[in-house]
Amino acid sequence: MAETAAADDFEIRPPKQRRSREAWNRVLDTGVELLEDGGYEAFTIAAVCDRAGVAPPAIYARTSTKDALFLAVYEHGMARLRAEQEVFTDGNHWAGLEPDTLVRSAVAEMIGISLRHTRFLRAIVLTSAAHPEVQRRGSRHSRELGERFATVLRPLASMITHADPEAAIWSSFETLFAASMIRVAYGPGFATPVPVDDHRFVVDMGETAVRYLLGGECAGAGTSLPASRG
Repeated sequence: MAETAAADDFEIRPPKQRRSREAWNRVLDTGVELLEDGGYEAFTIAAVCDRAGVAPPAIYARTSTKDALFLAVYEHGMARLRAEQEVFTDGNHWAGLEPDTLVRSAVAEMIGISLRHTRFLRAIVLTSAAHPEVQRRGSRHSRELGERFATVLRPLASMITHADPEAAIWSSFETLFAASMIRVAYGPGFATPVPVDDHRFVVDMGETAVRYLLGGECAGAGTSLPASRG
């Protein structure tokens, strides 16, 4: 596993020709699949070449180390999550929602993205404990997600039952994020004797956030997720 390294060790030489770009994208897609199937242990340059149908020179033309390739694959996979997180910047998606529905919807979007990418994120979370660069990038990504989550909830500041609404929003995010990452990394039965399915987990996390931020059980509490507005 990687030790602290210089930025040059992670350099990727981007392809310029169309066929080279197609081959490189195939390499990145394959790298994500390998991580999803077997985690970091299954991720080798030989395995990537074999599954992607490319010769080793196609990879070594872009980078010279497994670690640099792994981080390129990491960014490729994370780009898929970031694309889904654009929902937090869509003002129309959140307009007109009642406060409790807004909180539950924000929670459902945030956790839902993680659950849809469980296999990839499991490999990343388990790798990050021994990979400083993945840990650093993961921290940055988490804070970016937290800021998007907070942006959606800040209009509720006057209704949040805490002296410091901003701190309360971030505390809520941290709790929700930690719970979802534990579930992603170790499964639904890791910290509870009675595991619940993903739907129930999202509903419970939404209710937790509503009670913490808005105080008590608000109207609309129940077992259903907010209706999709997409």
